[in-house]
Amino acid sequence: MTATLIKSAVVLCLDRSDQIFKDGYLVVEDERITEIGYQKDLGASRKFDQTVDLGNRLVMPGLVNAHTHSPMTLFRGHVEGHSIFNLKGWYNTVRVLELDMTPDMISPGVAVSCAEMIRTGTTTFVDQYFWMDQIYPVVRQSGLRAALAYGIVELGEEEARKREVAAASKFLDDLSGDPLLDGWVGPHAFFVDNSETAMQMERELVEKHKTGFHIHFLTGQSENKYCQEKYGHSAVKQLEAMGFLKYPIIAAHSIGILEEDYAVVKDKPFTPVFAPSSGMRNAAGLAPLVELREAGVNVALGTDNVTNNNSYDMFKEMSLTGKLMALLHRDAAALPTRYILEMATINGAKAIGKENEIGSLEKGKKADLIALDLDEIGWAPFGGQDFYAALVYAVGGYHVKDVMVNGKWLYRDNRYLTIDYTKAKRDLEAKHTELMDRIKNKAQK
Repeated sequence: MTATLIKSAVVLCLDRSDQIFKDGYLVVEDERITEIGYQKDLGASRKFDQTVDLGNRLVMPGLVNAHTHSPMTLFRGHVEGHSIFNLKGWYNTVRVLELDMTPDMISPGVAVSCAEMIRTGTTTFVDQYFWMDQIYPVVRQSGLRAALAYGIVELGEEEARKREVAAASKFLDDLSGDPLLDGWVGPHAFFVDNSETAMQMERELVEKHKTGFHIHFLTGQSENKYCQEKYGHSAVKQLEAMGFLKYPIIAAHSIGILEEDYAVVKDKPFTPVFAPSSGMRNAAGLAPLVELREAGVNVALGTDNVTNNNSYDMFKEMSLTGKLMALLHRDAAALPTRYILEMATINGAKAIGKENEIGSLEKGKKADLIALDLDEIGWAPFGGQDFYAALVYAVGGYHVKDVMVNGKWLYRDNRYLTIDYTKAKRDLEAKHTELMDRIKNKAQK
């Protein structure tokens, strides 16, 4: 067992006791934190296999991005001025590109996405897409922790349903036992492009593999309208009637969730993902975040894809979250900064069933942490703002200088250790050019 001592000017735990250690330290043994405290309490005679002095930096838990589509970096900028939350906007921007995309175009986009997430302090992300066999090897190489959901669209077609469910089943088998990557089932949208027949088959997969669902849910009112007309109640109540709410469900967006359904999901493993940049850029609206919090529903934070977000920086999402809630509720204290940080850490961990492993810095938890430069702009004066306010409103992802996942450095002193970002970016540019040429040549025929 290898013991590493990490010293830092500040260790901010985001645990239940809100511990903050100035001139603090952590001891990491293999992949876990075994001690946290003040440097002054360290015995002078103690020996460690390695000592890392981070100097004037703030160490905190790594961020959890609870909703992404990592290959879609390939499409960044292609949907400007369009909403992909409606069929026309999605089909004429994203889908037309996907129809000409080839599997070998996936990996560079995922590599760039992983690099951008590492660079801005994300240590765990929750993904949903097809061609997962092209995705998970890249994520594995990056060293990030992830819950990867095989995206399924079947549109009521029996052949597509069987093909996609079989592919998802193989993917879950392939990923079984991975120490950092968990396989999930990713129906694109219940009651929209996944029929009730497909849902039951997907439920069997979740049962067999003891995992959960990562879905898009209630980006408007279409699911509620469909379920009301067919079953006489809301989409949430239909999920309950079908027995789905006993399984973990990551419900991206949940913009149209009804007040009457808050009580239905609050004690279930159901997590709406608030993605403010996506909701605004797609002119779609926002989930009732303050009301969901007050009802006791676990809500996590995510970036969604970066086609028109256009950034993986979760610090930006935290800042937008607080400002939007203050504006919409005409209340400067509508959402505490401490809760916003929870959305980006422990709430995301809870969404994937890992709140006892990650999401805060505590003895016994996995060593997933990031360090931000306290000499950078935005922090001063330290007596004027607390660390929570600074992290949400004053600093950003580019303040991150060090990233560790599972006790392994992925980014150290502004340097990637697991990803060749220059090569990944070059490969992405080449594949984007190839995709554009394919579309151009097809149009000329």
